[in-house]
Amino acid sequence: MLVLSGGTGTPKLLMGLKELMKPEELSVVVNTAEDIWISGNYISPDVDSVLYTLADMIDEKRMWGIKGDRTVTYDYLIALGIKEKLQVGDRDRAVHIFRSNLMREGASLSQATEELAKALGIMQHVVPMTDNEVSTMLSTPEGLMHFQEFWAERRGKPEIISILFGGLKEAKPSQGFLDLLEKEDTVLIGPSNPVTSIDPILKLPGVSEKLAEKKVIAVSPLVANKPVSGPIAKLMTALEYPVSDEGVREMLGKVDLFIVDKKSSYDGDCLRMSTRMKTKAASLAVAKEMLERIKENS
Repeated sequence: MLVLSGGTGTPKLLMGLKELMKPEELSVVVNTAEDIWISGNYISPDVDSVLYTLADMIDEKRMWGIKGDRTVTYDYLIALGIKEKLQVGDRDRAVHIFRSNLMREGASLSQATEELAKALGIMQHVVPMTDNEVSTMLSTPEGLMHFQEFWAERRGKPEIISILFGGLKEAKPSQGFLDLLEKEDTVLIGPSNPVTSIDPILKLPGVSEKLAEKKVIAVSPLVANKPVSGPIAKLMTALEYPVSDEGVREMLGKVDLFIVDKKSSYDGDCLRMSTRMKTKAASLAVAKEMLERIKENS
């Protein structure tokens, strides 16, 4: 199975899937449109969340960063007069340095991700959606700003006029992504933000055409008709999509099996089940039921 992932929602599902599937059966392509350079280091938030989840080191309360991490460096930078856009933990920063040093030496993001996965003891195949630079930029009344400035630094407060993905038209899917699209027959679109996490993956040249040949399963990120976390509502509204499972389904395009929460008001063709994943045990239960229901519908 090939999973398309952003941050937060899909890593929660991966937390359960990795316990139920052999490593060679689970591959993940991750959004990179929210990546950013900070203090000389390349940060790939969604890639890191997936890697930390598969390595059993994710901060399960936030679903980003490393559990038990400290922010000594971040805090001392503030004391020196430098306020970074993201609150970066110390061990998290070491991961960014590992990646950035490889990239400064000429490695692609894919190659750096592969080396990082090996160093963390990860057996599953994790690849970035592209090795080209893509940036999620938001037009606001205060000007154009990177998604990380909007969400991490400004806490999602500015109004959004429009959304653009800088560099996406020129970007190409990574070779690892293309190889997985050739290899895998089933593609699972995880319950991540459909606007900033999933849409950039789907809009890469040639991806939608390849997905038309696959069995595509999608899990809505909404639970009981509401976003669980993040600025999904504000982003979908900016694109004039209803903040509902209907809106999510419309955004995703070709989907063969659409999974929604059992309390959803969606009245289209779908599979209903509990999709709330507040704990590791809940993630495992959701993943188990999902795999069983997918098998029944195959």
